[in-house]
Parts: sequence; C-alpha cells; structure tokens
Amino acid sequence: MEYALQFNISLSGALGAIAQVGDLSMGQPLGHSLRVARLAQMLAQAAHGAGEHLQVAEQVGLLRWSGCTANAEGFAHLLGNDVDGRRAMLDLTLSTDAMNAVHQATPLAVVHCEVSGEIARTLELDADVETGLRRVFETYDGTGRPLGLTHEHIPEVAYQVVLAGDLEILSRAHGLEPALRWIHDQSNRRYPAALASLLVSNAGQWLEELETPPKDTNDTGTERLVPLTLVGDVIDLKLPWLAGHSRQVAHVAVEAARLSGLPESTLTEIGKAALVYGLGRAAVSNHIWNTAGPLPYGATERVQLVPYWTHRALKPFSEFAASREIAAHVYERLDGSGYFRGASAQTLRPEDRLLAAAVAWVALRGVRPWREAHVESAAARLLKQNAGLGLFDGEACEAVIAAARGERWLAQSRGAILSERECHILLEISRGASNKQVARLLDISPSTVRTHIESIFRKLECSTRAAATLKGLTLGLIA
Repeated sequence: MEYALQFNISLSGALGAIAQVGDLSMGQPLGHSLRVARLAQMLAQAAHGAGEHLQVAEQVGLLRWSGCTANAEGFAHLLGNDVDGRRAMLDLTLSTDAMNAVHQATPLAVVHCEVSGEIARTLELDADVETGLRRVFETYDGTGRPLGLTHEHIPEVAYQVVLAGDLEILSRAHGLEPALRWIHDQSNRRYPAALASLLVSNAGQWLEELETPPKDTNDTGTERLVPLTLVGDVIDLKLPWLAGHSRQVAHVAVEAARLSGLPESTLTEIGKAALVYGLGRAAVSNHIWNTAGPLPYGATERVQLVPYWTHRALKPFSEFAASREIAAHVYERLDGSGYFRGASAQTLRPEDRLLAAAVAWVALRGVRPWREAHVESAAARLLKQNAGLGLFDGEACEAVIAAARGERWLAQSRGAILSERECHILLEISRGASNKQVARLLDISPSTVRTHIESIFRKLECSTRAAATLKGLTLGLIA
C-alpha cells in the first residue's frame, strides 16, 4: 500500500507509544515501562558509569513488553484473561498451577522475543538492544526461556531491565521490603547476585527519584524519524484478525478526507490518528474481543473505555497532541450514543466524523471470528443505514465509500521478496488461518502450504507467524 502522505514520528515518540501498549497489555499502569527504563538506567550507571550503555538500558526497558500483543491470544487460551492473568503473573499472585503452565509455554516466549527483536531491528536500534530483548526471559541459572541459555550468553542489560521491572512491580504490589527480600532470594537464580545486591542497596533512593518527573524530552525536532505504521502494527498484533487493520483505516480515512477537501495538515493528523486509535484495545482481554453477540456483564464498560485509554496513553507525547483528540472520538456518534464521552453532533469535527466512518467501513469489510467479511455492496448499505439512523455523518460515509472503491489495493511483493502466492498465504496466516484453512481456501494441499510457509519464514528471516506478520506489514507485502 502506498500512501501519498508519510506518517512519521520521532524515535522517542514511537518507543514511548509502544511502551504504553505494552503496559496496558500486561495489566500495568500507564508509565510502568517508562519507570522501568529509568530504573534500568540508574542500575546501569551505578554498575558501569556513564556511556552509550545507558541508552541501551533505556530502550530495552521501554521495549521489554513490545512483543506481548503478538502472544496475547496464546495467553488468553492459557490463562483465560490475557491482561489480568499476566498482571497476576508479574506481581506473583498467579496460582501455582497457572504459573507452572506459563513456565512450560515456551512457544509464547519465542513469539514475544522474536517480535520484540524484530521491532528493535525495524527501528534500526543498536544490536545490543535487539540482543537484550531476545534474551530478556533467560535466567542466570539457565532455566529461563526460550532457549535456556547459560549466564555467559545473557547480556547484562537483560538482567538490568528484569531487576528494574521486578522492583517497580513488586514494591508497588507488596511494599518495598517484601520486594527486596524476594529479589535477594533470586540472586544467582534469576539474576547475578552482585547486580541484585547493587539494586537492593539503592532501591529506596532510586524509587524516590522516580517521583521527580524526568527532564522534558518533548523537543523532538532533531530526532531521527521512524514510520508510525510500526506502532499501528504492534497494536494490531493483539488480535490475529486485525493484522493490517490500522494501515487500512489510515488509507481509507486519508483518501476520504482528501476527497472531502480537508487541508493537508488535517490529512496527516487523521492518518496518524488512524494508526494509533486502537492503542487502548490492549487493556481489554482477547476473550472479550473474540466474543460473538452481546458482551457479558461488565465487559461493555471495559470496551467503552478503550478510547479513554488511547487518549491517556498518548497524552505524555506532544507529537500526538492533535491526532490523539481525533483518535479519542472514533467511537462517538452523532446522536450522543457513542463513547467514551458521549459526545454529540455539535462537538464532532469533520475529521472525527471521517475517521469514525472509516473505522466502521474497514470493520465491516474485515473477517471476524463470528462472521465473514461483508462484501462491498453490503458494507456500503449497512454504513448508509447507520448514517440514516443518525449514528454517522452521511457525507463522511459517502466519502469513505468513494475512497475505498477508488483506491483498490492488492498485496504485491516489494522487490520480489515473496511470490504472489506467498504474499497471499502470508496474508491469510496473518489473519489467524491454519494451514488446513489456507489449503482449502487456495485449493492446494496442507503440505504445499507448509512448504510455502517455510519459504516465507526463510525469506523474512523469521520463525513465528507473528514475526512474519509484522515484517510483512513493515515491508508492504500485506495490508
């Protein structure tokens, strides 16, 4: 998919947004990863003084949970609720049986580490950052995951970030003294004794320093820019059936805005909003998103808080000042029945109305676990019906439908990385299709599908479907 506009953001903005996605996915308060990154830097400086290793510690701390959307579906199957279950896992309140199941779920660790490593590579971060992320679940005593590496093969930055994370979470959940006792007991098991001792001796002071806001880092004018599409991809990985969703919404919304005659600057903000509007989705468990029909008691309120979490998560980053306001209105409706504010027609701007219609259109045209995708004519009819009921702006819906019909896009390999058949298969598995389902769809044998997937993994240098999906989206092979 080619965009007339490029949706770029500073590297620090991308790292910060991805960190917030990870916090919500892991059941942590927003800002958790930002605090862990600062603690990891303090520990790294106490151990080795100033130097480039401080930036490595910071970036590994920010991206520690960047792979957690990719294995959310697996944790939902394992624990029932991927968000609450992982929160309990981190603060040591998960049941013994469930914790044992987590320790045995090596494939989930493989997915997480490969995807987080791929994110670091895509952002062109230092190789030490990528290595640290790929080793962050390994332990000093060799019982970690996914490879069970021995101590000499685990970079110190992985220990620094894990120690920082344990201190931040456990002191908040259980108090400082119990947290420090647990960390001390894990010496030479989870992390090196000397590094754990250094943390324990400084923990109180460092936690106090966290309460002082860091220096303002919003001056991003001289920073390297990176594609915001990566943030959208990370958000979408939470649900297999949403692979490429944010990119599709951005494309349709921007083209519809262009057809509507909105200024170029507004088009840019709409595109950015489309790529991040689903950030708050990470706070809601996959078992709710996969529910067909009416949601169970209490689940509706969680879903209606999604735009609130998106708005809150993006607030610390000045680059999102305009786009987060558009994103926060994506589920508002003209008659006041939407959420989270219950805004009505008088307060909804043209860009709010266009993005809301674009999101609804792409959702109608996409496959869901409980239904097939609506064909174009049916989707157009349903969108217009909802406009007639006073939910959507009629002109915005017409612009979205026209943009979608006028900008047809078929996945094609860029630079012949993958064949047309491989692109098609990658698109299907990115949506969660099994080998047998792809075989039936393409009228080929499951063994042929398996051969194609092996070729896809080899060409993309990946070993998991989640990582291949992320790389396929990044390279424009699928959307």
